[in-house]
Amino acid sequence: MMLIREELEMFEEKLLSPYAQLSRMSKGRQYEEQKCDIRTDFQRDRDRIIYSKAFRRLKHKTQVFLSPEGDHYRTRLTHTLEVSQIARTVARSLRLNEDLTEAIALGHDLGHTPFGHSGESVLNSICPHGFKHNEQSLRVVDVLERENGINLTWEVRNGIVNHSGEGVASTLEGQLIKYADRIAYINHDIEDAIRARVISEEDLPKECLKVLGNKSSRRINNMIVNIIEKSRNTPHISMSPEFQQATDELRNYMFKNVYIGSDAKKDEIKAKNIIKELYKYLKKTPELLPEETKKMLAEFDLDRVVCDYIAGMTDRYAVRKFHEIFIPESWN
Repeated sequence: MMLIREELEMFEEKLLSPYAQLSRMSKGRQYEEQKCDIRTDFQRDRDRIIYSKAFRRLKHKTQVFLSPEGDHYRTRLTHTLEVSQIARTVARSLRLNEDLTEAIALGHDLGHTPFGHSGESVLNSICPHGFKHNEQSLRVVDVLERENGINLTWEVRNGIVNHSGEGVASTLEGQLIKYADRIAYINHDIEDAIRARVISEEDLPKECLKVLGNKSSRRINNMIVNIIEKSRNTPHISMSPEFQQATDELRNYMFKNVYIGSDAKKDEIKAKNIIKELYKYLKKTPELLPEETKKMLAEFDLDRVVCDYIAGMTDRYAVRKFHEIFIPESWN
């Protein structure tokens, strides 16, 4: 009798694009293990990511606004869910493997630090190993989660590590995440920045809006449709040149007016100082590391272990540890 997983693998072969990554054709896991009777390998990866501690911590990690008081500002978790939604919509329309796409989307930011990219930049400057959040996301699923990682498939791991920067994922599903990530953060960061009165709608570059749309929902829809139209029945994921240029210009606008030096970043120096001081102190007093973290010293050097520990913190946990170590109790 055929297993449910085998039926699903057959459906993939019948229904998906010839450019899609079939779960049956995966390059496999780091460590061989028995396959699930019900789920394909990529469905199983998605479930492992959702049940990970690192995924749960994303709800208390900064997207752009540090420790926002309003309930409607994005966190790293809500950003991840928006990336997943965009990516799944495109994958379904292109008949790509939606399970693989979703797994990569849900795992792409697991390695992000507290305090967003400001946390990433300070760890990169003080840790001898350097720090990039996409590489840390891979380290989370390979090493740090559970006792020896969560043993994901090669395709999911490849998509996670190549979702940002110059890297190019080996599957179309992985390449799609880079676009979905950018569409999500440009548009939701505009919404949050307008809500926080850092910018106004009138400030946005008019030429970009003529191409992409005047409202967030319209822009997201137009960008998704453009990718689908440009990429359908081809072995590439891309936007039209006009849409790509407008997207890049809108992103540049956000860097100049929101991501660097704006009121949204007024507490960034304080946040960076928290991470710097925690890093220096824990290097001097590694006995204060949690027992589970100290076990990693048998395999990795102190800088690597302290960096992993701090990178895994939520914003509020980092602040609490800073208070515990540096602020006298009577002053709390």
